[in-house]
Amino acid sequence: MKKSIHERNEKALLNSDVTGKILEEAVKFHGHLGPFLILGLKAGLFANKILGKDCFEVYTTVETQPYPPFSCVLDGIQIVTGCTMGKRNIKLRKGKHLMITFTRGKKRLKISLKGKVLSELKDMKSREESENKANILINQPFHELFNVEEQPATS
Repeated sequence: MKKSIHERNEKALLNSDVTGKILEEAVKFHGHLGPFLILGLKAGLFANKILGKDCFEVYTTVETQPYPPFSCVLDGIQIVTGCTMGKRNIKLRKGKHLMITFTRGKKRLKISLKGKVLSELKDMKSREESENKANILINQPFHELFNVEEQPATS
C-alpha cells in the first residue's frame, strides 16, 4: 500500500513549524501578522524539507486571488524559501483557491489549501480577527491546513 506524502514525510511535517525568529522576520518584512502570511511560511518550510532549500533552483507558482489578503501568502513563501520576484523564481497566477507549486529539477510539489480553511479565512471582518486567526494557524498541524501531492516535473 502506497503511503501518503504526509506519512512518508513525518519529519518534514514536524519541522514545518513557524518559529519565533522566522515569524519575527516575516512580520517585519510583510508589515503585520496575518493568516495568509502564516500559510506561506508553513508551505514554504514544508517545501524546503521535501525539495531542499535552494533560492536559485526552486521555482514557485502561487495560484490565488491576486490581491490582499490572499496574495500575502507570497511574502511568507519568499521569506523561508528565498524565491523572489527579483530573481523571477516566484510567480503569481490568478486563481479562485490557493494552490502553490514548488518545482526543483525533476520534482514537483503541489500544496493546496483545504477548502474549509479558505472558507473560514474569507469570513474574517477585522484586522484583530485576522491576527487572532494567524495565531491559531501558527500552531495548527500542516496536514489540517493543506493537501499535498508529489509529481514529476514536466519540461
